[in-house]
Amino acid sequence: MEEYKLENIKKIIKDFFEKIGFQVDSNILIKDDTVICKIEYSDPSILIGKNGQTLFNIQHLISRIIKKNIKNEIFFDLDINDYKENKVQYLKELAQQIADEVALTKQGKVLPNLSAYERRIIHLELVNRDDVIAESSGEGPERKLIIKPTP
Repeated sequence: MEEYKLENIKKIIKDFFEKIGFQVDSNILIKDDTVICKIEYSDPSILIGKNGQTLFNIQHLISRIIKKNIKNEIFFDLDINDYKENKVQYLKELAQQIADEVALTKQGKVLPNLSAYERRIIHLELVNRDDVIAESSGEGPERKLIIKPTP
């Protein structure tokens, strides 16, 4: 990515948080076609929200602003105080623990109330295991993830 585009992205992020009343420290990384922005803030819960919903909404808004201003097809990933990084690690460990239990007991387990993002992380974590299968079932907010033993 060109340096002037990167500088413009940094300015967009800085201006966004200043306009909503937050002084944050940010670190911007470029990985492939993704701009990764890591924010540090003293009281992150207000920026993260319940189950990360505020964080995902902020990410969406900044992504739209960047795409409008940069005129480039890039992906934007925002993390605040490593919330998403820690959540991914937790979900991967949870997936392995439940998969081990399902493989041992031969009884399926249902994981309700996961976002599409969370279900995807678990699916990807278990895709290479041949002793269990992860399936999504249901529609909308009733969608659940089922981990069951391989037949």
